[in-house]
Amino acid sequence: MWVSIMPCVLFFTECERWRLRENCVPIASLIAGLLDRLPQHLKAFSSFFRVGTRSVASAAETYLLGLFASPKSNMLSMSERMLEADHQVLHHMLSDSKWDFDGLVSETSRQVNTLIGGMKAALIIDESAFAKKGEASAGVARQWNGRLGKVENSQVGVFAALAKETAVSLIDARLYLPECWLNDTARLDAVEVPTSARVPQSKVELAREMIFGARRHGVRFGHVAFDAVYGSAGWLLRELDDEGITFMGEARCDQHLFLQDPTPSVPHRTSTMGRPPSLLRTEVRAITVSEWLKAQPASAWRRIVLRGGEKGLITIEALSACVWLWDGQEDHARRWHLFMRREIDRPDTVKFAFSNAKADTSLHQLASMQAARFWIEHAFREAKDCLGMAQYQVRKWNGWHHHMALVMLAMNFLLKEQLAHRVAVKDLTLSDLVFAIDALLPHRAHDPDSVAELIAERHQRRQSARESAYRKQNPALLNPSAE
Repeated sequence: MWVSIMPCVLFFTECERWRLRENCVPIASLIAGLLDRLPQHLKAFSSFFRVGTRSVASAAETYLLGLFASPKSNMLSMSERMLEADHQVLHHMLSDSKWDFDGLVSETSRQVNTLIGGMKAALIIDESAFAKKGEASAGVARQWNGRLGKVENSQVGVFAALAKETAVSLIDARLYLPECWLNDTARLDAVEVPTSARVPQSKVELAREMIFGARRHGVRFGHVAFDAVYGSAGWLLRELDDEGITFMGEARCDQHLFLQDPTPSVPHRTSTMGRPPSLLRTEVRAITVSEWLKAQPASAWRRIVLRGGEKGLITIEALSACVWLWDGQEDHARRWHLFMRREIDRPDTVKFAFSNAKADTSLHQLASMQAARFWIEHAFREAKDCLGMAQYQVRKWNGWHHHMALVMLAMNFLLKEQLAHRVAVKDLTLSDLVFAIDALLPHRAHDPDSVAELIAERHQRRQSARESAYRKQNPALLNPSAE
């Protein structure tokens, strides 16, 4: 038996080798010009790095390469990894230079829109938290950190991403400033928070800015998607509806709705005593989302295949209905879709959402609109794992925004490469491209002498840090003769 099987094993092994060699050809062609295409890509952004007569474009390009090349992607590891990376130069570019964040975001949005914008694209809003120690970093406070699943000392940013099918890229970012910061002028000054940002702004208000900012930048999308933090803000949903922007916003189970039009009106005066009625009322009873769900039979749920994934087809169960929502003040109620989703292996975990999509929108379309939220989570995961999104070493307001702008610029370039080569290399991922760039870049530590120099620099930094700490505690410890 063993003898008869061996020729087949050898045949299939040789086939696999042949297929591997064949697949290497387009990949090798892609990689050959990768490092040459990056500077070309950056040319469109060079004007945003100019401050007066000076430009920090060169430092920004080095930092961008460092995001690709350094495992931790912070400035110290970049300076050890990259031939031309200088920690102080990078820090100045990131934290102190006043280059144009808004302009770069606008151009990034425009370029991503050129790649994947359109009515089949989704603009997705979500927040991401970054655990921090101490109290010196801009906006840091004890607040919910979704990645850790608890309240922790963190910075929180609100982000926007554009996604179509499996392509996604972050296009905007805003750091959330907790209320405890707003009345502390000394802290605001220390991290150079601009005057325009020293006003109370909720995460929902930041999200609104980014949605309408994307429109101003010419970003085209079919709908906006967000979770219950934003979907529970009725004023935001109504404003989007008034502006003709289709949304799919998740909601909480205690949200009230009506199963028929409440037709609000001012009651007729029934007595000559007192003031006449002026407030709108309705005779229709409101129920909660969870009450509506309990009334639905098991047969109401429909299975929906969303897409194919690495582990097979992604299938959910969903149901929807048209309901009315009224805020108690408008002279009319809004007729929107109520959409519900649950996972097949977790039927007790249900997500609720409202959408102002057209009345004839199918259940499958609603499911696809709600499922778009996955792609910003995917973008966060890739940006943190491959581009050092959470590994920044800055405390100032500008430093945080500049780091995020360069992460978005890096994602923009990688998306362009993915789409340009998706026919020849259909399985090409962001991590594949980052791996290729890292492998192609020259290493600073390439022989025993350069490795020794890096270690000596580390020792020097440690010694400087120790001396600084002792100096703060007691200057006499560093100079005993001073006594």
